[in-house]
Amino acid sequence: MSDDPFVTHRSLLFTVAYEMLGSVGDAEDVVQETWLRWAGVEQAEVHDPRAYLVRTVTRQALNRLRTLTRRREDYVGEWLPEPLRTGPDVADDVELAESVSIAMLTVLETLTPTERAVFVLREVFDTPYDEIAAAIQKSPAAVRQIARRARVHVAARRPRMKVSAVEQQAAVERLRSAIQTGDLQGLLDVLAPEVVAVADGGGLVPALRRPVVGAHRVARTLAGFPRVAPGARVGAMWLNGAPALRIDLDGELHAAISLVIEAGRITRIYAVANPHKLARLGEAMQLSRTC
Repeated sequence: MSDDPFVTHRSLLFTVAYEMLGSVGDAEDVVQETWLRWAGVEQAEVHDPRAYLVRTVTRQALNRLRTLTRRREDYVGEWLPEPLRTGPDVADDVELAESVSIAMLTVLETLTPTERAVFVLREVFDTPYDEIAAAIQKSPAAVRQIARRARVHVAARRPRMKVSAVEQQAAVERLRSAIQTGDLQGLLDVLAPEVVAVADGGGLVPALRRPVVGAHRVARTLAGFPRVAPGARVGAMWLNGAPALRIDLDGELHAAISLVIEAGRITRIYAVANPHKLARLGEAMQLSRTC
């Protein structure tokens, strides 16, 4: 392990920034900004480097999140978080995998920037209230109140059932096969009755402009895939700590699809086709809740 605290904690800093921003590129920029500030201080005088670095990355992420929130108001179509390629090992840490899932990041989008920062630091990274207070420049009492409000808000919206990676992979494979072959009945069998499909093309590629709700509507949409994209291949990959799907067209990644699975059936489909959000899926990113 490196003697440089920044190098030691880099994966943690990236994870904090990504969960706050829902964007790989912006998270990497924030981590770089944190390094520049770290390089500019007298490091021997920093009593707790980890706390200092987390505080710095949080402040930088908050500043950027406020800008992104305004920018997303003008986004074309549905906005989804930028998917993150991970290895299967992330699923071993159930809490980490849930916290970086597209479903959870989508829920976190409904919080204010300050609520999101507090929730991420407290619920995911178990950061002490006084450290969070220093990071967001509020009193510990105010942080506790914000944390309670954010916790209630998220609890009312997060997926309620946890399934094993084996169950997830089985449902993902059934969906993959049904989409590839245009098997309408196969799709109906794996989709929950109340399934919701959301697509993000960013106005750059064709995509659903509004969510599609209900098994029959979603199944009919997916069953037409072989006809509208002949030659495309549906494959498997790991995204955000869970089994997922990828669609390749003409040898290039065309879409990344994250899923929420409950009781063996798919309840949410998040399809990201915006090419800007697919550009960093070449290699898996290292995530950490500790260092």
